[in-house]
Amino acid sequence: MPPAPDLRRLTQRAEFLRVASRGTKAATHGLVLQALPRNDASPARLGFTVTKKVGNAVVRNRTRRRLRAAARLVLATAPALGHDLVLIGRDTTRGRPFVLLLDDLRRALVKVGA
Repeated sequence: MPPAPDLRRLTQRAEFLRVASRGTKAATHGLVLQALPRNDASPARLGFTVTKKVGNAVVRNRTRRRLRAAARLVLATAPALGHDLVLIGRDTTRGRPFVLLLDDLRRALVKVGA
């Protein structure tokens, strides 16, 4: 297995809002992916969010860690160059088998064209 790439992150609220308003969205059973193409060939920048509806802080952080791990593995084999991506955790994300979560992310990337 190739080494995991360092993930470039979206950190500002304005970046998340820009992706949400101008980007495309793909919902799967385990996650929601929002993607906005950029006009460059640099590695994808990622943002992760999980709402309070999912659970308390411990549950939300576990869900976010699962999303980060899935993104690291999937983007190591199929990088989405020139995109800003936001992964949104759902209530089903935490209990979804990890292999299926990886498939959900791959399918969502294909849907948004990343």
